[in-house]
Amino acid sequence: MEIMDIHEVLKYLPHRYPFLLVDRVLECNVGKNLRAIKNITVNEPCFQGHFPNYPVFPGVLVLEAMAQSLAILAFATSGGYPEDNKLYLFVGIDEARFKKQVQPGDQLVIDIQLLRLKKGFGKFRCTASVDGEVVCTADLMGVEREINV
Repeated sequence: MEIMDIHEVLKYLPHRYPFLLVDRVLECNVGKNLRAIKNITVNEPCFQGHFPNYPVFPGVLVLEAMAQSLAILAFATSGGYPEDNKLYLFVGIDEARFKKQVQPGDQLVIDIQLLRLKKGFGKFRCTASVDGEVVCTADLMGVEREINV
């Protein structure tokens, strides 16, 4: 089991502010599962327009936080830090369900279970929760790709 602080997370993900949506990895069991957190603050850029009088963290950003988390698990499972010309791209979603709103002050806990990973393509069962209550579930797919930098 591995714990990753933000400095370690940044070695796995190319995302940066304002689109980095993983603050810490609490647990990473290579080839099995990962648990990460995203702290939701009122300073998130999305809250300027979603919605100014009743801030709600967009569901698509919850899904993106899941996708970033599964990318960490995929790279860790495939042998470690990605090369500079490699990305893990979010390519599919099944069975997405939103159960509860996420608001400023919440800590989003993201649980990723690896279902399969073969030739860079992975399928993952994902759950996001706040205070032990599920806010979103989805099966996500991703693929490792080489890019021209």
